[in-house]
Amino acid sequence: MLPGRTEGAYGYAVVDLEATGSSSHRHRVVELAVLLLDQDLVPQGEFTTLVDPQGPVGPTHIHGIEPEHLSEAPRFDAIAARLLALLRGRVLVGHNVGCDRAFLVAEYARLGLRLPPVPEVCTMRIAGAGAGRSPYGLSLRACAAAIGLTDWSPHTALGDARATAALLAHHAPALPGLSEALAAAAALHWPEPSGALASAEGLWVRRSNDSGRRTVPNARHGHA
Repeated sequence: MLPGRTEGAYGYAVVDLEATGSSSHRHRVVELAVLLLDQDLVPQGEFTTLVDPQGPVGPTHIHGIEPEHLSEAPRFDAIAARLLALLRGRVLVGHNVGCDRAFLVAEYARLGLRLPPVPEVCTMRIAGAGAGRSPYGLSLRACAAAIGLTDWSPHTALGDARATAALLAHHAPALPGLSEALAAAAALHWPEPSGALASAEGLWVRRSNDSGRRTVPNARHGHA
C-alpha cells in the first residue's frame, strides 16, 4: 500500500508525457512521468522513464531525446502494468490533460486494454479561468511563470509534471468539486492486466541529463 493512502480518496496522479508527434493515433509515447499526491496534495512519490517508441523519436528539437538515449528504455508494454498500478484510484492531473489521456488511451488500446473514464483536473483550463492568468498565453511555461515558477526543465516529462503539480497546489484552494472527484476516482473500476502483460515488468529508465531532485528510485520492485 502506498504511504498516506486511506480508504476512499487516494489522491492525484500528475502525469506528463513526451511523444513522437502530436497525434495519439499515429504517434507514440517516448517519455512519461507520474507524480503521486495524496488527497491533501502531499507528495507521495515520483516515477519517470524513457519509452522505446519502436520507431522514430520525433521532434528532438523539442523534447531533446535522441535515438541513442533509448538503448535501454523499456517498451510501453513493459511498463503498462506498473503504470496502471500508479494511476489506479487517483484523479488524473495534467496541463492540457486531455492530450495526455488520449496518448495513454491509445497506448493501452494497442495492448487490448480500455482505460476507465478517470476524473480529471486540467491545470491549463484552471489557469485560463483564474484571475492570475498569464498575459503570454496558456502554455505550461507561461502559466508556471505567472505563479513565479521559472527554475524548472521544460519539455522533460518529469520537469513538466513537477510544474503541473505546482500549478495544482497553487490553484487548488479555490477549486470546487475536488472532494467529489477524489471520491469518484477511488470508486472507479480499473481493468486488470492479464497474460503476458501482467508478467511483463521493465526497468524504468530516466533520461541521463535529468539533474532534478529524485524523490523515489525507479527500481524494478520499488514503491512510492
